[in-house]
Amino acid sequence: MNKTIKELALELTVETTAVCDNIKGRSVFVNQLLRACSSIGANSYGAKYAQSTADFVNKFEIALKECHETQYWLEVLFATGSMSEATYKNLSDKCGTIRRKLIASITTAKNQNK
Repeated sequence: MNKTIKELALELTVETTAVCDNIKGRSVFVNQLLRACSSIGANSYGAKYAQSTADFVNKFEIALKECHETQYWLEVLFATGSMSEATYKNLSDKCGTIRRKLIASITTAKNQNK
């Protein structure tokens, strides 16, 4: 099944939250990760009611930035030994899938306005 960005973002947030619940002593990193990760979904959901194509693109571009930030915090937590390689790879792969879908959607939306 080909999942939507919203579905993938929700899955990523739920899985990331479960992982973060078990990380101790890294609250600054965990909080940053959870904020960035949950913002991907929030902005993707918000794009549904965009007032214009430009607003839609803006919300997806914010989600894309948050996706890049999520990737960074995943790397930090992995590099500090706060998560296993398997967990890191799983979450990183999901983040990458969302990023590629966001880029494709942004590109399509921008090209439709030319």
